[in-house]
This record gives sequence, structure tokens and C-alpha cells, in this order.
Amino acid sequence: MVEEDTYCIDVLTQVSATTRALQSFSLQMLDEHMDTCVRTAVADGSGNGDIKLKEASDAIARLVRS
Repeated sequence: MVEEDTYCIDVLTQVSATTRALQSFSLQMLDEHMDTCVRTAVADGSGNGDIKLKEASDAIARLVRS
């Protein structure tokens, strides 16, 4: 769009829409991770549950900061 000399506000509108879509996708991925990877790691009792929970917590912190 920039290379095509699209009006600045139109470019910003598309950036905003893309950002919202990526945020939504990130939340869906996090939900799936919690429901599969974290749940399995906690249930199997191998001790990996704590690692997976920490990974999820770190991912949430990154999402909140972004």
C-alpha cells in the first residue's frame, strides 16, 4: 500500500485491523496451548507442568505488554 502511494489514513486503518487480527489469533493460540500442552504436562505428572505454566505466563506477559 505504501509503495502504491495509498492515502496514509487508509494504510493506518489496515495496520490497525491487522494488529487486532494478530492479537485475536495470539489469544486463540494461547487458549489452545493452555488446553492441550499445559493440561497434558500437568496431568502426566512428569514435572513439565511447571515449565509449561511458566511459558504460558511469560506469553501472557508479552501479550499484555504489546
